Amino acid sequence: MNNTIDIYNKIEEYKDIKVEKFDVNKRYTKPHKHNKYLEIVYFIKGSGYHHVDLKSYKIKPSTVFVIKKDEVHHWEITTKPKGYVIIIKEDFLEKTLDKYLNYQLFKLQHTSKITLTKKEVTLKALFKALTSEKKQSNVNKEVIEGGLKGVFSKLLEDASVKKIESTDLVVLFTNVLSHTLKNNVNFYAESLNTTPQNLNAICRKEYNKSASDIIGDHIIKEVKRRLLYTNETISDVAYGLDFKDASHFTKYFKGYTGETPKNFNLQNKPS
Repeated sequence: MNNTIDIYNKIEEYKDIKVEKFDVNKRYTKPHKHNKYLEIVYFIKGSGYHHVDLKSYKIKPSTVFVIKKDEVHHWEITTKPKGYVIIIKEDFLEKTLDKYLNYQLFKLQHTSKITLTKKEVTLKALFKALTSEKKQSNVNKEVIEGGLKGVFSKLLEDASVKKIESTDLVVLFTNVLSHTLKNNVNFYAESLNTTPQNLNAICRKEYNKSASDIIGDHIIKEVKRRLLYTNETISDVAYGLDFKDASHFTKYFKGYTGETPKNFNLQNKPS
């Protein structure tokens, strides 16, 4: 086992979006993360499991998975799959002509699995059209953005996502957390050019949680990933996330999970 989690980069650096059919050869993969992009996988056929961090989701028609860039995941697909994949890099969201796409994706990132409630003829057609357009020698970006907007709208109809009164600050906070983890509300407030009090107020409005608890949720997820998928010691993880010592780190972890990092390792780490 490595000191770091494998990171896959499935799209060339000069491209910021990819839409294609699901690769039937990717039925079994080892745990990995993605390099600065979000992936949406739509299964029309197939069975098995999609493992994300500590959760396992059953694959069945018609299911859509939303895989965030900081998540560790792998596939265990037991029958020949059929479906589509959309991979989006951050550059695409920065350059897109339609900023409503950012808002749609922000809402989608609050779910991991979407089970479609009916046979989605429209969704399948949209994926097929996007795949075809991406193969053109001169890709029309407005067509791509229009198709994506349609796909995301259809997915949000079936996603169990609460109404989110999105603000630019919330989006920025989420983005900073995905890059830098520190147990320090002041650090994020300064990064976002706001006050800790304002950041807390917005977090309570949007998530019904304090900024500190949202940071804690992200830190605990990352700790669990490192303990499970790397050979870092508990001390390595603690210092890597800027805790002053292993004792403080252990108390912090137990405060959120009810168990020590050592016990978590013993119960969950593959032998």
